[in-house]
Amino acid sequence: MARSLVIVESPAKAKTILKYLGKGYTVKASVGHVRDLPKSKLGVDEENDFEPTYQILEGKTKVVAELKKAAADADTIFIATDPDREGEAIGWHLAEILGGKTKKSQERIKRVLFNEITPRGVKEGMAHPRAIDKNLVDAQQARRILDRLVGYKLSPLLWDKVRRGLSAGRVQSVALKMICDREDAIEAFVPEEYWTINGRFAANLPPEFLAKLVKIDGKKADIKNEESARGIEKDLAGGSYKVTSVLKKEKKSTPVPPFTTSKLQQAAATRHRLPVKRTMGIAQGLYEGKELGELGTVGLITYMRTDSFRVSDEALEDVRKFIGSQFAPEYLPEKPIVYKSKKDAQDSHEAIRPTSVELTPEKVAKYLQKDELNLYRLIWERFVASQMTAALFDVTDVTIENGRYQFRALGEILKFPGHLAARGVTATPEAEDSAAPEESGNGNTAEAEAEDAALDKQLPPIEQGETLKAVALDTKQNYTQPPPRFTEATLVKTLEENGIGRPSTFAAIIATLSSRDYTDKREGKIHPTALGRLITKQLIGSFADIIEEGYTASLEEQLDEIEAGKLAWVDALKSFSVKFEKDLAKAKIEMPQVKGEGVATDEICEKCNSPMVIKFGRFGEFIACSNYPTCKNTREVKKEGAEEAGGEAAPPQPPCEKCGKEMVMKRGRFGPFVSCSGYPDCKNIRKISKGPKFDPKPTGVPCPNGCGGELFEKTSRRGKIFFGCNSYPKCDFALWNRPIVAPCPVCAAPFVVEKTTKRDGTVRSCNTEGCEYKESMPVAS
Repeated sequence: MARSLVIVESPAKAKTILKYLGKGYTVKASVGHVRDLPKSKLGVDEENDFEPTYQILEGKTKVVAELKKAAADADTIFIATDPDREGEAIGWHLAEILGGKTKKSQERIKRVLFNEITPRGVKEGMAHPRAIDKNLVDAQQARRILDRLVGYKLSPLLWDKVRRGLSAGRVQSVALKMICDREDAIEAFVPEEYWTINGRFAANLPPEFLAKLVKIDGKKADIKNEESARGIEKDLAGGSYKVTSVLKKEKKSTPVPPFTTSKLQQAAATRHRLPVKRTMGIAQGLYEGKELGELGTVGLITYMRTDSFRVSDEALEDVRKFIGSQFAPEYLPEKPIVYKSKKDAQDSHEAIRPTSVELTPEKVAKYLQKDELNLYRLIWERFVASQMTAALFDVTDVTIENGRYQFRALGEILKFPGHLAARGVTATPEAEDSAAPEESGNGNTAEAEAEDAALDKQLPPIEQGETLKAVALDTKQNYTQPPPRFTEATLVKTLEENGIGRPSTFAAIIATLSSRDYTDKREGKIHPTALGRLITKQLIGSFADIIEEGYTASLEEQLDEIEAGKLAWVDALKSFSVKFEKDLAKAKIEMPQVKGEGVATDEICEKCNSPMVIKFGRFGEFIACSNYPTCKNTREVKKEGAEEAGGEAAPPQPPCEKCGKEMVMKRGRFGPFVSCSGYPDCKNIRKISKGPKFDPKPTGVPCPNGCGGELFEKTSRRGKIFFGCNSYPKCDFALWNRPIVAPCPVCAAPFVVEKTTKRDGTVRSCNTEGCEYKESMPVAS
């Protein structure tokens, strides 16, 4: 009987595949890479066509020995590593190690691709074995050597010029430059004042609606100051508002393609605030398989590293059958929708989709953790929606005039949901705090927020020529805003749009920038640290051409050409090396020396009146006296709003209880702590106080559960305000709306609640079920 060995990367994947293959197969896991360039030296012979020297990775000797033993007993070796460049390279290394010297021993090695870890996917992969694709291997090898050349030559330069332990990377440094460029633009931004005027109008029939002043004397309303705004407001108080135009049309919302890697990363960050690294880890687990009760272990999604929109014919047939059985006929297009991938997309595998559309989020919910279910729901809904018909909206565009002033209102009503019936309708906001109710963006319930948004788009029946009543005018001062800082989602989007790196590398790039203390995250926004900005400044001064976005994107295009067999990998490396070595030689002489000297600041040492400088130590940046070692005064750099332990801001601390001096934030090997600024004379340290922003505040309202507790204003993990009992966890009563110490005028309940919305202003109501008390509160003058 023929004996076959199948090699995959992970033990979980190996276990599932063995179940699908059955007898006659042995399945082993390489546990990722088994061979790479040496850690202690460059490992690339630049004088001999960049010949790499590979060695077995530390800790993988035992794994390799087990694979060799299993290979010796096998007639055929199937290498089933992940279906991408990196997986192909891992497979090539395994073939080099296990293949032997003879032609016959080499011929027994086959490459198979599993786009999905399901019986169908494994059967399909095993039915179409092929040889190792050397073009894919060469493209990955070129990337690896490029990164090695940059990392192993630039990093020591930074050690010499700034401090040890720093790193630079071919793609990482470009991403950091983009973050620093954005920060420079924010700092250089000069806000400009402008004013807007919105009117709330009533027609013959309800509801009231909002319209915006858009034109004055036929030109765009460009109101620069309060004097002009108040003059217009005065003019508008006279005259009448007449509807001069009512245009009605139908608007289509077409479905979007199923997810690629970067689009999934962006959606998960936006919808569920999942870091990119966490998203890819969860997706890996969904791809390799989850235990689903009687169904056993099932791979729930196709391979998650892809930039292709392609979907297999079988999957299209399955999803069309599902849509046909679950929705009315008008939800199913006449023929499958085919999405065109980008020009440079690697189309060897499919878009990210569920392996079986019949495994709905509801069916698998009890087997998945919260984040796993959220991500699977995103993928499932997006795939099903991608093969449904367009959603239709009735759009009304109303023009209102009062003399020389023109207002505009847009109304929108969903006419036919189409693909929206699959996308979003099953998504429910998840509670994020065990003592907090379900959270929406502004402290209202999700249902109320959705209702407000829908009503803001509703218009009453309006006829051309109708005269409207102006209920109120809202004249508002505004300022132009600087470009926003990157979130993980927007950074991924920008990297992809600029062709920087590959979606599969984005998680590692973001994680490296954070771990090197080049960036920190505050309220979800990525800020460059002083060290990050210094590194960028140093690199731009000497390597402006190498870390320029366009050049980095051109290198990615060259890697694609290598993969396509259009460019020799050695030629690509030679072209890069000429430019890089020239810049490197120049940088060794001209790059400014910061190590030991620090970066100048405007601050003066309070102990000796010498200038203070920013220095960079093992635990991050700090401020030190330039008169060191005569004066050893140092202190932590204050990062206003920086996310410290637990992801929350660390506010100013109370004075030292031992000597009365200021307590300052410091960072040690185990993270941030608070220490007395009088050190070493006073060695007092304490745990970090979360400060008044996060400390619970009493409301004076007794808990209605009768537990003897009081409702306190609290802050959830994500910084949202809610009101919960101070005897939690014994009592878990909580609500979003602010409790007010005032008896209900209808049912005499001991307190009422208050909510403020854009549509209704401030409204008080009773929290008692069945009580209909509701009252609008006057706006404070």
